[in-house]
Amino acid sequence: MNAVVLAVAVMLVLSLLRIHVVVALLVGALTGGVLAGMGLTETITVFTEGLGSNAVIALSYALLGSFAVALSRTGLPKLMVNKAIALVGKEGETRKKSLSKVLILFVILMISSFSQNLIPVHIAIIPIFIPPLLHVLNELQLDRRLVATVITFGLITPYMWFPVGFGGIFHEILQTNMKDSGLTVKMDQIPTAMTIPSLGMIVGLLIAVFITYRKPRKYENKTIGVSSDNEVKYTTRSIIVAVISIAATLVVQLQTDSMIFGALSGIIVLYFSGQLKLNASDTILTEGMKMMSYIGFVMISAAGFAAVMRETGEVETLVKDSAALIGNSTALGVLLMLVIGLLVTMGIGSSFSTIPIITTIFVPLAGELGLSVMATIALIGTAAALGDAGSPASDSTLGPTSGLNVDNQHNHIWDTCVPTFLHYNLPLIAFGFIAAMVL
Repeated sequence: MNAVVLAVAVMLVLSLLRIHVVVALLVGALTGGVLAGMGLTETITVFTEGLGSNAVIALSYALLGSFAVALSRTGLPKLMVNKAIALVGKEGETRKKSLSKVLILFVILMISSFSQNLIPVHIAIIPIFIPPLLHVLNELQLDRRLVATVITFGLITPYMWFPVGFGGIFHEILQTNMKDSGLTVKMDQIPTAMTIPSLGMIVGLLIAVFITYRKPRKYENKTIGVSSDNEVKYTTRSIIVAVISIAATLVVQLQTDSMIFGALSGIIVLYFSGQLKLNASDTILTEGMKMMSYIGFVMISAAGFAAVMRETGEVETLVKDSAALIGNSTALGVLLMLVIGLLVTMGIGSSFSTIPIITTIFVPLAGELGLSVMATIALIGTAAALGDAGSPASDSTLGPTSGLNVDNQHNHIWDTCVPTFLHYNLPLIAFGFIAAMVL
């Protein structure tokens, strides 16, 4: 058995058994390294050296968590909650509540999607926007698994389909690596080729909304960020300061391409405005860091896991061995390539990093199978995107969990990873297969 396949399998099985994701990543990395012949000492060394590559992301999330809790002191979250509850209606009329659910899900979907292109801040917006809405979601008895599925759709589909923001980066990486592997494609071909796979994402979303998670689900109303004995009141000035701090965070992040300094700028605005008191700031900022510590440790551990997987050399072996099994069967070849993409991305946690790994083999293999240029684009693009949903170490799953689990009522594996895996990876395989066979 391939060491990478076994390592990913061990990591996923342990995660599903509710073993902490960090522990699952550690055990999975050790399993893969030892089975690949690296030895225990070398595996530990490679894992340790790989930890630093995601340290920046971990610190970014910690500061964003601090900013989110500090922002709650302005009263903006309370204002949002009050307005949203007013929208639901005091009597909780069935029709009005249904319309409110649709509206809130639509707003969450738009914000998630725009975070990839219109305002490319990725998951930085989630810990700021989602926690204040949890009381509203509880009032509407919205299943948080549905909300996680909606957010993940917004984080993935835009970059798959549209060449703007993170989509522009994804498409450029895809074009560059295909060219390096001997196949020149035009940028305007990629969105067209990725249309059918993207429709698979839409189908998965519709199934989640209208079938899987239609029933109401009850959650406890818990105080988030602000203690019940010290309730924050909002004023016109505090709301203006909150808006300015959010704007400062977004502008600085876009200018510096750094979530760290973006979050820091928002905190500084709150400091100088007086909304964040110096004598309480240490407690407030620490509380925010604790809120995001989970996602930070998972991302750091995932970097070590990915480093071990690359060092084994078994990813390339997996691709080559699978290619040897295909023979002349186009259908089998397409299916195997999609599954390989799923395994690689599930382990690494990044579809962007999967493209260079699989393209070198997939481009010539697609040529041997007689696939057209458009079919090859769709195949490689889908294979890379597969696994971004459902991976315990992916931004697209860790992001939703970071916002939905601030009151400890949303499990990362069973409430985010499993629902997004089922609703997006399975349709992606089906629609990616169709795209590769018909284009």
